[in-house]
Amino acid sequence: MSHPSPQPGPRIILTIWMVLSQLLAAGTLLVWAFAALTSILFFDSQPNPSGMASILVFLAYPVWPVGLSIAAWVAYARRKNVWAAIFSGLSAAPILLELVAMLTLLAGPGAVHVEPAHW
Repeated sequence: MSHPSPQPGPRIILTIWMVLSQLLAAGTLLVWAFAALTSILFFDSQPNPSGMASILVFLAYPVWPVGLSIAAWVAYARRKNVWAAIFSGLSAAPILLELVAMLTLLAGPGAVHVEPAHW
């Protein structure tokens, strides 16, 4: 007698989600590395405090996805599945927001129409 194949459990689905979202986050780090190398050209121009601060914030970007990925796997190990899913999703948030922005721009002007609120 054959048994039906079991459905994947929530833990397996969570694991797949974590791996996929963190691969997306790693993709942002590849783009960031290229941009960080080209940001060295900024130092050839006249230095100013606000420009230096923005470059330092930009160079500190990897702390976001790496820190959230570590937090996600720690939560996963402690069986805090909801927190693991949230942290993992936040680690990929920059690339997901970029995809939404690109799709909105590709749709063209007028494709996204928002009615003003009438109070």
